[in-house]
Amino acid sequence: MPTKIKSLNCPNELKEIEKKVHEEVNKFISEFSILEKDTVHVLTDLRTNAFFCECYISAKELIENSTIDVPLDPENQPEYRANRDAQPEHSAYQKMLDDAKSKRMFSNIVCEYNTNYQANKPIKIIGGQHRFLAIESAHSSGINEYHGIKIYFSLDKHQRLDVQLISNTNISVSTDLLDRMFETSKGPELRTWSQAVGLLDKGEDFSDKKQRGSQISVRGARTFILNYYEGKNIEDKLFDKKDTTPVLARTGMIDESWEKLRSNKDVWIDKELVEAGKQFSKLHKAQKDYFKKNKKEQVEFSEKAISYSVLASWAYVSGVLHNNKVRLSRHFQLADIKNTDPLSTTLLAKARHKTDAENYRGLGTRTEPKDRGRLTELFFLHAEKGGGFNKPMVDLAIKKYHAKQSNLEVLEAEKKLGDE
Repeated sequence: MPTKIKSLNCPNELKEIEKKVHEEVNKFISEFSILEKDTVHVLTDLRTNAFFCECYISAKELIENSTIDVPLDPENQPEYRANRDAQPEHSAYQKMLDDAKSKRMFSNIVCEYNTNYQANKPIKIIGGQHRFLAIESAHSSGINEYHGIKIYFSLDKHQRLDVQLISNTNISVSTDLLDRMFETSKGPELRTWSQAVGLLDKGEDFSDKKQRGSQISVRGARTFILNYYEGKNIEDKLFDKKDTTPVLARTGMIDESWEKLRSNKDVWIDKELVEAGKQFSKLHKAQKDYFKKNKKEQVEFSEKAISYSVLASWAYVSGVLHNNKVRLSRHFQLADIKNTDPLSTTLLAKARHKTDAENYRGLGTRTEPKDRGRLTELFFLHAEKGGGFNKPMVDLAIKKYHAKQSNLEVLEAEKKLGDE
């Protein structure tokens, strides 16, 4: 007797789409031996109008017909995965391996049935890749239990993003992964730009979790571009009279400032921005190379350039000086200083102001506004003469930042008094 397909909550306005979904569901149940032999219930997630069903399938059929190599945008960006990288050393995964070998039946593995790409693997694993890998490991030892899957049909790109997000959103998932997913759903522009300027290698994707040794994150690349254009809004002659604290791109959520900027197509063909990106990549490489060769024990200093406060401040000053080619050239030449780390990390680590707490560890170690503001003053000062940082320059930059903030507070107080 054929399996019945029964919809439970499909709105009337989706009845035409429902017909296509039922065709896909019928195709799915004809290909696989699921436990729900009598009736398969198709439900509609009314938040996004996505159709899915829940069923049990054997480990053998699941393993042979599934893949965790799932792109968020298979049509336009098929080479970039939406899933976070597997963490084989994590204790929770090790427990999953043991449980699977003890014949545990897993459930709520989130999938999409899609034969438009990798047709020989029609079940695309969206959420639960570690459970899938544990099942795969146990199956290689002859264990063939049934496991529960939540499988979606006929998803469009926006529905696929939503499923990816709800499958990966929990307290242990990094905001960098969520940023990467949001950015991928919008298109390849930021990744393509980052590869073109050298912030990412060719074919490389953004980091899904900021950690030592990882490539730049989506937040880092967004922060760079946002601050370059923030800086362009400041005339260099008025630098000392304006608040020049760089911004940080928001993470784990929609950033309206970034969305507005990325929608401007001129951004992606801005030759001056590309040159700034290339020069910053050069600085980052010089910093890494120096510590790799000379100070391997101080590996944390090798990544100083892509700390958010340094990255944001350097990009901001690049924007401020975009029309001052002489000073911009000195700014870029920081990467060319020989036989020392370009960012003088030991010097920055000792830099402090009388108002700093005892546990302050120097410039570029925090992301708070004062660190970003102080570094902006330092890069702007350096562009006057070049030649690298020195202690008097660093001390002056810190004092200039605090003097500027005090002056801006006075001006704001005067303005409020005049308004009363």
